[in-house]
Amino acid sequence: MTLPILGAVDPVRIGVFAAFGLIIGSFLTVVVERVPAKRSIVLPRSSCPRCGAMIRGRDNVPVISWILLGGRCRSCGERISALYPLTELATAGLFAGAAAAFDRLFPAIMVAAFLGLLVALSLIDARHRVIPNRVVYPSFLVFGGLVLAGAAAGQGLDLARAGIGLAAFGGGLLVVAVISPRGMGMGDVKLAGLIGLVLGSLGLSYVAVAAFAAVLAGGLGGVATLILAGGGRGRMIPFGPYLALGAAFAAFAGPQISQAYLRLLG
Repeated sequence: MTLPILGAVDPVRIGVFAAFGLIIGSFLTVVVERVPAKRSIVLPRSSCPRCGAMIRGRDNVPVISWILLGGRCRSCGERISALYPLTELATAGLFAGAAAAFDRLFPAIMVAAFLGLLVALSLIDARHRVIPNRVVYPSFLVFGGLVLAGAAAGQGLDLARAGIGLAAFGGGLLVVAVISPRGMGMGDVKLAGLIGLVLGSLGLSYVAVAAFAAVLAGGLGGVATLILAGGGRGRMIPFGPYLALGAAFAAFAGPQISQAYLRLLG
């Protein structure tokens, strides 16, 4: 999977991906709110949690509507969390990054969609300490199908490496979960397997970097949490966001990091 040199980056493609990222990011805010509550992500339309007023189309434009409304509901003035536009912007940035990082369109689309999914799962895990099967299980089917289609179409994806990545990353965390069930949940195991599946189809170096980055970020985050929490032990720390962070880092810099590491060994 070759990465384009800076001069070969297509600004139009990046702009299109970013625009789609804003739209998908807006949808992901609905997913984050409704999936943990086991509500439909399709109906009813979004509404103000305070006054119940339906969000009008003109007030549902990603980022812009939030700015024009001053971060408040048009009907009752209830404050609208800044997490909504931040989620939209983060998703747009990840989509744009995927467009720039992968020269082939199919892998770029797959990685962009996967990174958007990770945004939603990270927010849900951070809020509710759960990685919902309702999202993860269908994702295995969707991305497994994309990997299969990409491999069959000669898009640089590899089905065997995807299987190895799934088994290695997911299986590794499964061992940790069995040994220390209080320290690692099965939701983390499933998410690691999904990350291994998608990134493994690009190359096993992506999976290795994702695992290393997740463990490093999780360790640093755990230490910071303990310090900020006054050293209290037994505090549950969601690992999903760190898995997602490691996967995003690997998606953009996996081959470069692994090659630099091999050069150091040599």
